[in-house]
Amino acid sequence: MVPSGETAQFWEDLYRSRAQVFSGEPNGVLVTEAEGLPPGQALDVGCGEGADARWLAARGWQVTALDISRTALQRAAAAHAGIAWVCSDLAASPLPARAFDLVSVQYFPLRKDDRVLRKLLDAVAPGGTFLFAGHDPRDLSEEHADYCQPDDIAQALGEEWTVLVNESRPRVMPAPPGTAHTRDTVLRALRTS
Repeated sequence: MVPSGETAQFWEDLYRSRAQVFSGEPNGVLVTEAEGLPPGQALDVGCGEGADARWLAARGWQVTALDISRTALQRAAAAHAGIAWVCSDLAASPLPARAFDLVSVQYFPLRKDDRVLRKLLDAVAPGGTFLFAGHDPRDLSEEHADYCQPDDIAQALGEEWTVLVNESRPRVMPAPPGTAHTRDTVLRALRTS
Protein backbone atom coordinates (compact mmCIF):
# COMPACT_ATOMS: atom_id res chain seq x y z
CA MET A 1 0.00 0.00 0.00
CA VAL A 2 1.50 3.29 -1.05
CA PRO A 3 0.41 6.58 0.49
CA SER A 4 -0.70 9.36 -1.77
CA GLY A 5 -1.44 13.05 -1.89
CA GLU A 6 -0.65 16.02 0.27
CA THR A 7 -1.16 14.14 3.54
CA ALA A 8 1.73 11.82 2.79
CA GLN A 9 3.96 14.75 1.83
CA PHE A 10 3.10 16.63 5.03
CA TRP A 11 4.16 13.68 7.21
CA GLU A 12 7.26 12.96 5.13
CA ASP A 13 8.35 16.58 5.49
CA LEU A 14 7.74 16.50 9.24
CA TYR A 15 9.82 13.34 9.81
CA ARG A 16 12.58 14.50 7.49
CA SER A 17 12.79 17.85 9.29
CA ARG A 18 14.49 16.37 12.35
CA ALA A 19 16.25 13.24 13.54
CA GLN A 20 13.45 12.32 15.98
CA VAL A 21 9.94 13.77 16.08
CA PHE A 22 8.50 12.08 19.17
CA SER A 23 9.90 11.06 22.57
CA GLY A 24 10.47 7.39 21.82
CA GLU A 25 8.26 6.45 24.76
CA PRO A 26 4.88 4.73 24.35
CA ASN A 27 1.79 6.89 24.69
CA GLY A 28 0.56 7.07 28.28
CA VAL A 29 -3.04 6.30 27.31
CA LEU A 30 -1.95 3.10 25.58
CA VAL A 31 0.09 1.98 28.58
CA THR A 32 -2.74 2.74 31.02
CA GLU A 33 -5.55 1.18 28.98
CA ALA A 34 -3.80 -1.83 27.37
CA GLU A 35 -1.57 -2.98 30.24
CA GLY A 36 -3.97 -5.71 31.38
CA LEU A 37 -5.29 -6.85 28.00
CA PRO A 38 -4.35 -10.37 26.92
CA PRO A 39 -2.00 -10.18 23.92
CA GLY A 40 -3.21 -11.05 20.45
CA GLN A 41 -3.18 -9.30 17.08
CA ALA A 42 -2.76 -5.51 17.36
CA LEU A 43 -3.08 -2.73 14.81
CA ASP A 44 -1.13 0.44 15.67
CA VAL A 45 -2.61 3.23 13.51
CA GLY A 46 -0.29 6.14 12.70
CA CYS A 47 2.62 4.40 14.42
CA GLY A 48 5.18 7.11 13.66
CA GLU A 49 8.60 6.09 14.89
CA GLY A 50 7.19 2.96 16.50
CA ALA A 51 7.25 3.43 20.30
CA ASP A 52 3.73 2.07 20.81
CA ALA A 53 4.31 -0.87 18.46
CA ARG A 54 7.53 -1.81 20.28
CA TRP A 55 5.79 -1.55 23.68
CA LEU A 56 2.99 -3.87 22.49
CA ALA A 57 5.42 -6.35 20.91
CA ALA A 58 7.44 -6.50 24.14
CA ARG A 59 4.23 -7.65 25.88
CA GLY A 60 3.58 -10.47 23.44
CA TRP A 61 1.34 -8.76 20.88
CA GLN A 62 1.68 -9.56 17.17
CA VAL A 63 1.76 -6.01 15.83
CA THR A 64 0.90 -4.50 12.47
CA ALA A 65 2.10 -0.90 12.59
CA LEU A 66 0.75 1.49 9.95
CA ASP A 67 1.97 4.92 8.98
CA ILE A 68 1.76 7.09 5.90
CA SER A 69 5.40 8.20 6.22
CA ARG A 70 8.11 5.95 4.80
CA THR A 71 10.73 7.92 6.75
CA ALA A 72 8.97 7.23 10.06
CA LEU A 73 8.64 3.54 9.24
CA GLN A 74 12.30 3.24 8.25
CA ARG A 75 13.29 4.65 11.65
CA ALA A 76 10.84 2.40 13.45
CA ALA A 77 11.89 -0.76 11.61
CA ALA A 78 15.58 -0.06 12.20
CA ALA A 79 14.92 -0.09 15.94
CA HIS A 80 12.87 -3.29 16.10
CA ALA A 81 12.30 -6.34 13.96
CA GLY A 82 9.37 -8.70 14.35
CA ILE A 83 6.70 -6.06 13.77
CA ALA A 84 4.90 -5.76 10.43
CA TRP A 85 5.69 -2.17 9.39
CA VAL A 86 3.21 -1.10 6.69
CA CYS A 87 3.23 2.13 4.70
CA SER A 88 -0.43 2.89 4.14
CA ASP A 89 -2.85 5.69 3.39
CA LEU A 90 -5.90 4.45 5.29
CA ALA A 91 -8.21 6.57 3.17
CA ALA A 92 -7.22 4.60 0.07
CA SER A 93 -6.32 1.17 1.48
CA PRO A 94 -8.48 -1.66 2.82
CA LEU A 95 -8.09 -3.27 6.23
CA PRO A 96 -8.96 -6.88 7.01
CA ALA A 97 -12.35 -7.16 8.73
CA ARG A 98 -12.54 -8.43 12.32
CA ALA A 99 -8.84 -9.29 12.34
CA PHE A 100 -7.40 -7.44 15.34
CA ASP A 101 -7.80 -7.94 19.07
CA LEU A 102 -6.66 -4.36 19.60
CA VAL A 103 -6.94 -1.39 17.27
CA SER A 104 -4.98 1.47 18.83
CA VAL A 105 -5.53 4.97 17.45
CA GLN A 106 -3.31 7.37 19.40
CA TYR A 107 -3.56 11.05 18.38
CA PHE A 108 -4.35 10.10 14.79
CA PRO A 109 -6.09 12.92 12.86
CA LEU A 110 -9.40 11.16 12.23
CA ARG A 111 -11.97 13.37 10.53
CA LYS A 112 -15.63 13.12 11.55
CA ASP A 113 -16.82 12.69 7.98
CA ASP A 114 -14.17 10.13 7.07
CA ARG A 115 -14.81 6.49 6.13
CA VAL A 116 -11.58 5.60 7.91
CA LEU A 117 -13.37 5.38 11.28
CA ARG A 118 -15.72 2.70 9.91
CA LYS A 119 -12.73 0.76 8.49
CA LEU A 120 -10.98 0.88 11.86
CA LEU A 121 -14.05 -0.23 13.79
CA ASP A 122 -14.70 -3.03 11.30
CA ALA A 123 -11.11 -4.26 11.79
CA VAL A 124 -11.74 -5.10 15.47
CA ALA A 125 -12.39 -8.80 16.11
CA PRO A 126 -15.24 -9.97 18.36
CA GLY A 127 -13.97 -9.67 21.93
CA GLY A 128 -11.44 -7.08 20.77
CA THR A 129 -10.76 -3.53 21.89
CA PHE A 130 -10.87 -0.23 20.06
CA LEU A 131 -8.69 2.34 21.84
CA PHE A 132 -8.70 5.99 20.81
CA ALA A 133 -6.77 8.88 22.36
CA GLY A 134 -6.89 12.49 21.24
CA HIS A 135 -6.23 15.98 22.50
CA ASP A 136 -8.96 17.57 24.58
CA PRO A 137 -10.86 20.11 22.43
CA ARG A 138 -10.24 22.76 25.09
CA ASP A 139 -6.55 22.58 24.16
CA LEU A 140 -7.18 22.88 20.40
CA SER A 141 -7.96 25.67 17.98
CA GLU A 142 -11.22 25.81 16.03
CA GLU A 143 -9.54 24.37 12.94
CA HIS A 144 -9.59 20.98 14.72
CA ALA A 145 -13.38 20.97 15.11
CA ASP A 146 -13.77 18.55 12.19
CA TYR A 147 -11.74 15.83 13.93
CA CYS A 148 -13.22 12.96 15.94
CA GLN A 149 -13.47 13.02 19.68
CA PRO A 150 -14.58 10.04 21.80
CA ASP A 151 -18.25 11.11 21.80
CA ASP A 152 -18.24 11.10 17.99
CA ILE A 153 -16.86 7.58 17.96
CA ALA A 154 -19.24 6.37 20.67
CA GLN A 155 -22.15 7.57 18.52
CA ALA A 156 -20.82 5.55 15.57
CA LEU A 157 -20.71 2.30 17.55
CA GLY A 158 -23.52 -0.20 17.13
CA GLU A 159 -25.19 -2.64 19.50
CA GLU A 160 -22.23 -5.01 19.27
CA TRP A 161 -20.07 -2.58 21.26
CA THR A 162 -19.73 -1.73 24.94
CA VAL A 163 -18.05 1.57 25.85
CA LEU A 164 -15.73 0.99 28.81
CA VAL A 165 -14.06 4.42 28.95
CA ASN A 166 -15.17 7.75 27.49
CA GLU A 167 -13.53 10.63 29.29
CA SER A 168 -11.14 13.54 29.37
CA ARG A 169 -8.20 13.22 31.76
CA PRO A 170 -4.91 14.97 32.55
CA ARG A 171 -2.01 13.79 30.41
CA VAL A 172 0.27 11.28 32.12
CA MET A 173 3.26 12.37 30.03
CA PRO A 174 4.36 15.88 29.08
CA ALA A 175 2.94 17.31 25.88
CA PRO A 176 5.21 17.45 22.84
CA PRO A 177 7.46 20.55 22.81
CA GLY A 178 5.75 23.61 21.43
CA THR A 179 2.23 22.41 22.26
CA ALA A 180 -0.14 23.24 25.08
CA HIS A 181 -1.94 19.92 25.40
CA THR A 182 -2.73 19.30 29.07
CA ARG A 183 -5.59 16.80 28.78
CA ASP A 184 -6.32 13.69 26.73
CA THR A 185 -9.67 12.44 25.54
CA VAL A 186 -9.95 8.67 25.69
CA LEU A 187 -12.39 6.09 24.38
CA ARG A 188 -11.98 2.36 25.00
CA ALA A 189 -14.70 0.13 23.62
CA LEU A 190 -15.13 -3.64 23.57
CA ARG A 191 -16.65 -5.39 20.57
CA THR A 192 -18.94 -7.97 22.15
CA SER A 193 -19.98 -9.74 18.94
